[in-house]
Amino acid sequence: MNGRPLDGITVLSVEQAVAAPFATRQLADLGARVIKIERAGGDFARRYDSTVHGTSSFFAWLNRGKESVVLDLKDEADAELFRSIAATADVVVQNLAPGALDRLGLGYDALAAGNPRLIYAEISGYGTGGSYTRKKAYDLLVQCEAGLLSVTGTPEQPSKVGASVADIAAGMYVYSGVLAALIQRGRTGVGDRIEVSMLEALGEWMQQPYLFAEYGGHPPQRHGASHATIAPYGPFEASDGTVFIGIQNETEFAGFCRDVLGAAELADDPRFSLNEHRVANRDALSELIGAAIAETPSAEVIRRLDSLAIANARMRTMAEFSAHPQLAERDRWVEVETPGGSARSLLPPVTAGSYRPAMKPVPDTGEHTDRVRREFAATEERN
Repeated sequence: MNGRPLDGITVLSVEQAVAAPFATRQLADLGARVIKIERAGGDFARRYDSTVHGTSSFFAWLNRGKESVVLDLKDEADAELFRSIAATADVVVQNLAPGALDRLGLGYDALAAGNPRLIYAEISGYGTGGSYTRKKAYDLLVQCEAGLLSVTGTPEQPSKVGASVADIAAGMYVYSGVLAALIQRGRTGVGDRIEVSMLEALGEWMQQPYLFAEYGGHPPQRHGASHATIAPYGPFEASDGTVFIGIQNETEFAGFCRDVLGAAELADDPRFSLNEHRVANRDALSELIGAAIAETPSAEVIRRLDSLAIANARMRTMAEFSAHPQLAERDRWVEVETPGGSARSLLPPVTAGSYRPAMKPVPDTGEHTDRVRREFAATEERN
């Protein structure tokens, strides 16, 4: 194995909650040294719950491989230490309130003046400029503002997505933006300032529903766990459980009618012959499918679907996901140390032939403060 892609890269992060920690954790997995600045008492995400040996599930997920340093950036000595770290860092990431670091003299202009190679990435709820600049933004609220709830849920009730998708989207774009900036810096020798807003990150993910509504004359309707614009695509009840079925074209639908439903004639029924017709007659089609497989075990339904190469899935619980045979067969689980004990964690989804992700421990609050103080105090003395 070669070294990891970001070996030798130092990331200084003033981060909290989900979005920025998700971005920097991925940089740490690639070998970057990530120095995480926490306030006294630590990142408040440490206390969202205490399920992972006393550490929150959020924090255990988002913070492996980092060095935790507790600083009070309003204290001039700590602010000077921060500047000293930034002077030699490759990347600064922050998701404090807009303008918070600038007011402390620790924003992009101040730090880049002493380190023109610095890549400075900031995450906000709504972006700088505009009337929403200082509006508080949490994941559910941005899901609302981006229109996600308008297309998620049942006809009677909108529903939030069960994972922090606005935070995750923003973190992913910061991660990819930093990687792109590192490549660009390799060409120009100069760093950059990157800004990602949660609204715009999730808005990118909402482009298909937006385009459908903007040019189709009406918004996608909420259909619970079924697809809004493809049918049949969603859950159907077999005799012993739920099977999700995803039909993508008319050839698949014809085979489905013949070999799964035992009703080949349905493929030529004008109500169902094209996807847009099936969507318009969704309820009638769903009733026919439900009646056809209601007495058939789910394993048999899946066998028939697989024989036709028609996409399908079981609806798994978290326990069933943990026991997923594909993840076990691909050896995707590893143990990561946390302050309270070892936690079984999933490897990052990118599998490379030349390196393994770092997967280093989750730090305790301030675990590395003294060491980093000594290191960068010595740097200041040498300068």
